[in-house]
Amino acid sequence: MGRLDLEHLKLTYERRGSAFPALADVNLPIGDGEFVTIVGPSGCGKSTLLMLIAALLKPTSGTVRLDGKPVSTPGPDRALVFQDFALLPWRTVLANVELGLELKGVGAHERAAIARRHIAMVGLSKFEHAYPHQLSGGMRQRVGIARALAVEPEVLLMDEPFGALDAQIRQVMGLELLRIWERGRKTILFVTHDIDEAIYLADRIIVMSASPGRIIADIPVTLARPRPLEIRNDPAFNVYRRRLWDLLQQEVMASNIWGELPAAVPQAAAQ
Repeated sequence: MGRLDLEHLKLTYERRGSAFPALADVNLPIGDGEFVTIVGPSGCGKSTLLMLIAALLKPTSGTVRLDGKPVSTPGPDRALVFQDFALLPWRTVLANVELGLELKGVGAHERAAIARRHIAMVGLSKFEHAYPHQLSGGMRQRVGIARALAVEPEVLLMDEPFGALDAQIRQVMGLELLRIWERGRKTILFVTHDIDEAIYLADRIIVMSASPGRIIADIPVTLARPRPLEIRNDPAFNVYRRRLWDLLQQEVMASNIWGELPAAVPQAAAQ
């Protein structure tokens, strides 16, 4: 199971006696096993939305439901993967992947077996005794994904997990993530600033407005799976690219907010 329903979510921050609306009436159903990407201008509340689903923040109003039940506290049914890897530097790869299982009270022998299985899944079996500083950025991110998957979450929340990687490694990591997802079909919500990444990974793309964040488009992606990296050169891919670029550019211009636009190649979008 892994169906999410976000119902009338609103979050307002209080800052120095003033109210700052971050999210405004977000409604979003996400099916079991769907891969959903979220794009939008900087500050639109993409990361905030994941924090609400993880119950690391509480909404001002509205409800998050997982398999029909309201979510009010963090739990192992939702795992969050961050951009900065968030690995413990004093623990080996194996010990980092075991962490969530250890917190759940899983015995040493069983958690080591589970951790090794997930380390193998991300292709790092030869590095289970290495420390984070001995790994490349892409390898550290794979450890973070293995750690999240090891606790068998129903929903995987990914907050720009490849944002710190160079372009080539980022594409390879996207391909690897799809391979892992296709094996287990976990429900995934993936926040990104990269339009091509959003299209390549997703069953659906959610486009958010400038602050306060709201959903302005919900775009199904009908590109066939499995998806090779070369699909980015397909004319159908460019149709999605152009549509997303136009939506986001219009939103930023209309809002008069010169924040960070999602990464794209304007020449390609204009074709």
